[in-house]
Amino acid sequence: MQSTLRGLILFACAAALHAQMQPPATPQQAAGLEADWDIAPVLQEIGDHALRLLPPLDQANTKSWLEKGASETYVAQVQSSKEQARAIADEAKALSHNPEVLSSALQVLFRIQGLETMLGSVAEALRKYQSPADAQALIALSAENGANRDRLQRYIVNLAAQREKEYQVMDKEAQRCRGMLTAPVISGRKK
Repeated sequence: MQSTLRGLILFACAAALHAQMQPPATPQQAAGLEADWDIAPVLQEIGDHALRLLPPLDQANTKSWLEKGASETYVAQVQSSKEQARAIADEAKALSHNPEVLSSALQVLFRIQGLETMLGSVAEALRKYQSPADAQALIALSAENGANRDRLQRYIVNLAAQREKEYQVMDKEAQRCRGMLTAPVISGRKK
């Protein structure tokens, strides 16, 4: 009898938790979290943009830079920028298929921010050792991704906030269920 009662309590807690974890569509969007099909094209564009950065980086004549006295660091930054751009393209396209993976979304955002910082340094080398026009073109191309980066950042913040709320609800329900399961059962039978 006691195990049956605990089983029923456990089932009721699981059902209540499941019902609370099903978010209605309208409040989710009102909270600011975009639907997967809305953020997926943004992620695709982020990946496409990263690939568009490769040709200008390939045109950087780093051998000529070294002959003109440039630091080896600039050469390494150009190579690293290419690698980061390829990684962003691959990861953003993979993320577009399942955008609610928070760790992957953060990885893409951090790569974008790192690449943007590095491109500033590469543009400085382009300006000094190759051509001011090439530097300006790289800066302009890099800036084209600003709106998508900002939108991804907002999406990540909203996704994290939603996950925190879900975890709070789960924890509250788990505590309530644990309290019900560990409470002493009082037998109502008289002998």
